[in-house]
Amino acid sequence: MTDKTKRLSRWYFGGLSSAGAACVTHPLDLLKVHLQTHQEGKISVVRLTTSIIQKQGIVALYNGLSASLLRQLTYSTMRFGAYEVGKQTFESSGHSLLFSQKLLLAGVSGAVGGVLGTPGDVINVRMQNDIKLPPELRRNYKHALDGIVCIVKQEGVHKLFSGCSTATLRASLMTIGQLSFYDQIKIMLLQSGRFEDNPVTHVVSSVCAGAIATTLTQPLDVLKTRAMNASPGEFKNLMDLFLYTAKLGPLAFFKGYVPAFVRLAPHTILTFVFLEQLRSNFGFYPSTSPAP
Repeated sequence: MTDKTKRLSRWYFGGLSSAGAACVTHPLDLLKVHLQTHQEGKISVVRLTTSIIQKQGIVALYNGLSASLLRQLTYSTMRFGAYEVGKQTFESSGHSLLFSQKLLLAGVSGAVGGVLGTPGDVINVRMQNDIKLPPELRRNYKHALDGIVCIVKQEGVHKLFSGCSTATLRASLMTIGQLSFYDQIKIMLLQSGRFEDNPVTHVVSSVCAGAIATTLTQPLDVLKTRAMNASPGEFKNLMDLFLYTAKLGPLAFFKGYVPAFVRLAPHTILTFVFLEQLRSNFGFYPSTSPAP
């Protein structure tokens, strides 16, 4: 009987897994964005959630879902795909990559994915934050593609890549924290002899990877969200945005950290659980060429 644990992932499995996870965790992502852009004093997650539901209904917690899916199907497909293809290519000789090599590969893969996923991220942030604006100032995008068309017509193509530098650096760190550390932690657990290649190991590895990724990316996530949601001309450049945030105190860079981790942890867990299930059931064996 063929061992399913030997199967490898296809390049697009990461995007599909991330999109599936996004459908479950989108409300947490929306709350994170609201906390990061909230200016008038402190507000708790419970109070914010209650306020949104009372004003807009429970469906409002899924505002911007189409944009979230667009982002995952571009950003995550690229970063997971590049990492997986690169790893399979360099490990084809039978020798595993060193952890330092995985870190480098994940960083480059994440950077490429960050650039490709920025337009979807911009639309995602705007659609999630729309209900906080006065009715006359809301953008009212019907869905992600409508948002892209509106931005191109009204603000120019360049606005789709607002905050691209920050998003790219964040994506690089996120991919390092999630993919390379997930791989390494999973290998260490399996080598300990106390774990098998099963969902329990996948969950433990992904929780650890999610915690590392959140810590690495939270400051950049705050800056990215503020840049994408800023009015035209509000900040001159990234340094101006950094100084503005720094004046609010060091903790301002970690605003929304708890909901960010609460959101990222289940998203990371679901992504890797889905990915491992796709790999074991629909992946290919090293001796077999993947389908085109």
